[in-house]
Amino acid sequence: MSYEELAAFVAATAQDQGIPGVAVGILADGRESRITHGVTSAEHPLPVDGRTLFHLASVSKTFTATALMRLAAQGRVDPAAPVRRYVPALRLADEEATARITVLQLLNHTAGLDWNLVDADEGDGSLEAFVAGLGRLPLVAPPGARASYSQAGYNLLGRVIENVTGLPFEKAVAELLLDPLGLHDTVFDLDDVVVRRFAVGHNPTADGTLAPARPWKSWRAGTRGNNPGGGVVSSVSDLLRWARFQLGDGEGLLPAGTLGRMRQPTVELRGSTLGDAFGICWFVRDVGGVRAVGHGGSGNGQFAELLLVPEHDFAVVSLANAGPGGYLFNQAVLKRALELYLGVTEREPEPLPHDEERAREVAGRYEIDAMNLDIVATEGRLTLAVEIKPEIRAASDAEMPPDHPAAAIGFLAGAEDEYVVTEGGLKGQRGFFSRAADGRITGVDLAGRLFPRGA
Repeated sequence: MSYEELAAFVAATAQDQGIPGVAVGILADGRESRITHGVTSAEHPLPVDGRTLFHLASVSKTFTATALMRLAAQGRVDPAAPVRRYVPALRLADEEATARITVLQLLNHTAGLDWNLVDADEGDGSLEAFVAGLGRLPLVAPPGARASYSQAGYNLLGRVIENVTGLPFEKAVAELLLDPLGLHDTVFDLDDVVVRRFAVGHNPTADGTLAPARPWKSWRAGTRGNNPGGGVVSSVSDLLRWARFQLGDGEGLLPAGTLGRMRQPTVELRGSTLGDAFGICWFVRDVGGVRAVGHGGSGNGQFAELLLVPEHDFAVVSLANAGPGGYLFNQAVLKRALELYLGVTEREPEPLPHDEERAREVAGRYEIDAMNLDIVATEGRLTLAVEIKPEIRAASDAEMPPDHPAAAIGFLAGAEDEYVVTEGGLKGQRGFFSRAADGRITGVDLAGRLFPRGA
């Protein structure tokens, strides 16, 4: 009955969240099941099927990390080595940091790099051009000091792969992983997408109706320079095959145990819904007493989730083609699948009553290269809003996804300076506030990345 119950849940939740099309995959007891519902596009509808392509956004990082680990197994890359050994042209804002950052620190997001380059689309869009611009990227922490999720770090790993293999990143990943695993519907180039059935992303308009998201990929993932961190396009069927590989013994591509080591915690990730730690790429967390590893992705009106439970050889894939409800849909599907198939229940965090003094202390603007995060304290309420910086919107020719308007947050009991979002498109997201040695609030973490506090 688990399949039938989940299928009914998928259909009802997609309707509740106003999502045109979704695809869900389950790997359990060695068998693959697919649940597809709805259509590829609200304007030009075709039924979503098991081979319909969705933009995976940051789930792409699992492919980049695994390709890098295959090169490591071949003795061609040493994860402990400085990145400069493989990318001699690397120049960051801090020369000492440039010399110190290792490949492993890119893999587990401890290199100290900010999220991404604002002007990553300048130049010819190549990884070489992306790396040449990294001197403009701020550092949010010294290398190795803490985890902070970085798209730029994974794009830099793509350049490592290019330089080591002598191939364009996309071709290298195909030769290292996609071709030997038979992932024939996992691609990067839009020319390879348009000859297949694909999902169109959707975003709400001012009147609440859905409109096709343009560009098709995220506004920050439209060039080759962003492919390692967010450019993969795939289907629920290929992702189930990918999950089976990740739960296996390496299938001759990697030594037995390497994939398991990628799933082991390497650095703590505090107060995050995404996980308790980073492995090598993977978010690692305990859910109801079982260890789960996973990765999500948010594109332009498309959302993806891949979750593995290794001790049960179990995996869930969830893909949705509308925002902001696609994120909430995917989280609900993962939670329900764990309940139905494994009997695992994840408890929702309970916020404390509003504390006006604590609220005023954390209120302010926090920002990274492309986004502002505003925390506002009003009487009896503390809210969090996230926006793409207005100057970036104004300067861009591309349509961009809508901002996240102010939504209530609450502090959590027994966890100093940790909070949870209690409404809106980010409902359920957890994070925490950072303090300096003198106790001042200096930053806020959301979705695994640090937003430093503005002046």
